[in-house]
Amino acid sequence: MKPVWSISRWAALSGVVATLLLGGAIVAGSLALTNLTDSRARLLDVTGPQVLQSTSLSTAMLNQETGVRGYILAGRREFLEPYQDGLRAQDAAVAELRRLGAIPGTAIGDDLDKVLDAATIWRRAVIEPVLAGAPATGAQVDASKPLFDEVRGSLSVLQNRLEAERLDAREDLSYSADVLRVMLIVIAVLLCGALALIFLVLHRKLIKPIRRLAVEVRDVATTDIHREVRGSGPQEMRELASDVESLRSRILAEVTDLERAQETIAVRTRELERSNSDLEQFAYVASHDLQEPLRKVASFCQLLQKRYQGKLDERGDQYIAFAVDGAKRMQALINDLLAFSRVGRRPGENVLLETGNLLDTALGNLEDAITESGAQITHGDLPAVLGEKSLLTAVFQNLVGNAIKFRGEEPPRIEVSAERDGADWRFSVSDNGIGINDEYAERIFVIFQRLHGRGDYPGTGIGLALCRKIVEHHGGRIWLDTAVTAGTRFCFTLPAAQTPSEGNEQA
Repeated sequence: MKPVWSISRWAALSGVVATLLLGGAIVAGSLALTNLTDSRARLLDVTGPQVLQSTSLSTAMLNQETGVRGYILAGRREFLEPYQDGLRAQDAAVAELRRLGAIPGTAIGDDLDKVLDAATIWRRAVIEPVLAGAPATGAQVDASKPLFDEVRGSLSVLQNRLEAERLDAREDLSYSADVLRVMLIVIAVLLCGALALIFLVLHRKLIKPIRRLAVEVRDVATTDIHREVRGSGPQEMRELASDVESLRSRILAEVTDLERAQETIAVRTRELERSNSDLEQFAYVASHDLQEPLRKVASFCQLLQKRYQGKLDERGDQYIAFAVDGAKRMQALINDLLAFSRVGRRPGENVLLETGNLLDTALGNLEDAITESGAQITHGDLPAVLGEKSLLTAVFQNLVGNAIKFRGEEPPRIEVSAERDGADWRFSVSDNGIGINDEYAERIFVIFQRLHGRGDYPGTGIGLALCRKIVEHHGGRIWLDTAVTAGTRFCFTLPAAQTPSEGNEQA
């Protein structure tokens, strides 16, 4: 099997190749730049100044010859000043030429020595005798000319050599500049080549495999989840494809499990629908077929109790009372069960309701119990909420009724209040009754759960369970406030009706 290179290995190879190319170009460019610098230094710092100093030397020699000629012809000492200035200028020019490289043993140094030798011969033959006191004559002027021509000839040779050196330095400078220009072009080409090589390697070994993997993943996500994902390219891309394939397999398995679960849910939903249908039929039977015989039993038991009251013995009267009480309790239980089963099964229309009006309706239904117990019921401002009128009225009626039922020795004092709690209204129903232990805070909301015997407090044990079901049906929750130490407080929440200003803020 052909070994698969990793991205890091391809990147390292590309980096090495690019580094070698760029390194070679940089070295060559550095050499070319060094040659250019050397050529320029030779022209500007050596050859050019040598030419200038040779010109100064020539001018110094001419000044000497002019001063000597004037002195010989006129015989005046002030004419020797140009000669003296020429000597000093000659010494300065020779010293500078020596510093610039015109030393003995070199071509320029030898030419300079020839100039100095010719000048020495000229001075010894012409100038030194005159300065020593010899009479100045025309013959001396004539003898000076061929000797100084030798000086001029030597100077011409020196200047021609220096000019040739200057031209050669200019050619070297021009050549070095051309080489540097070529090297810059080569560096640019190599840089572009290195970038192209890196792009080619990345495109072929990274971008193309990523695109192929993306196409496969997109096809799996949008078309066929059963398609296998296969990676290509570097090792990392193959590992990524393997991870994606593992993820696809896991998702496929979960989708299969989900489909099976959906099938199970569908089957159970049909069973639940059938069960609900049976429950509806049972509710119909309970509300019609069971109610009629119970009414007959209760009616005849009451007739027996009325007709034979006092004609039977004490036990007979007790049996008839038990029968009447049982029939009434059975009727109450059936009615409560029907009410509990109907909550949320056939929801009515949610309308905006004033909870103050709902409380008034509930208090009207409890008028006899309120009058009998002497209960005092107060409430503050109650908000408007969305809900079903009959169900929410039942909540207030059950909570207030429980507060009246489970009262202490003092007359019941019941307070109903509401306050805003975020997006909900939180209602509270507080009383001064016998209270409920914290340990029963959840148990009391379970259907048929009673904390007292039927002889102590009447009821079927469905009221609070019905309240919970109604409140949760409206999107709220209900609980016993365990922080209250005296009496009982039930709290429940209902979603607040959205006002136009709140709707504009959300928009």
